[in-house]
Amino acid sequence: MRQYLLPVLTSCLWLAPACGKAEDGGAKAQGAAVAVVDFDYSDTSGEERDQRMEHEARLGVFMSALRSDLAKRARFRVVTPICGAEPCKPASLGDGSLLVAARAAGADIVLVGGVHKMSTLVQWARVNAIDVRSGRVLFSKLFTFRGDTDEAWRRAERFIVQEVTALPPS
Repeated sequence: MRQYLLPVLTSCLWLAPACGKAEDGGAKAQGAAVAVVDFDYSDTSGEERDQRMEHEARLGVFMSALRSDLAKRARFRVVTPICGAEPCKPASLGDGSLLVAARAAGADIVLVGGVHKMSTLVQWARVNAIDVRSGRVLFSKLFTFRGDTDEAWRRAERFIVQEVTALPPS
């Protein structure tokens, strides 16, 4: 009997990691579902030159990169809430429709925010992560970044992804 115990025990230990992964499959293996809503943008810098088109383009690239970089992390699965004919906006959080749309899309977390250019060199990015089930704010952070260049926006986006990824599991 002892002669069979070691091979059986070895086989069980060898198979244990595969069994653990199989039980853990499904949505949990894909990570938390996060709905990333397009951020708002405001410019109160008072600069004479109209930069709306540049800012819209940079914000579009920023949002695409934010979604893409979060989706690349094993911890997150990005979902898209549908708020009707208009795109979902942070303002619709106040009446609860954004949380309803995020919940319907299967989101666990909704990420909302905005970027504010306060001067020629300084911008703020406010980011809120909200638990969709409870409506509880997981974090509300204000990030500042210098510059209004493509590189400044890329650095800010990468830093925000690091911070969101550091969220404790919901």
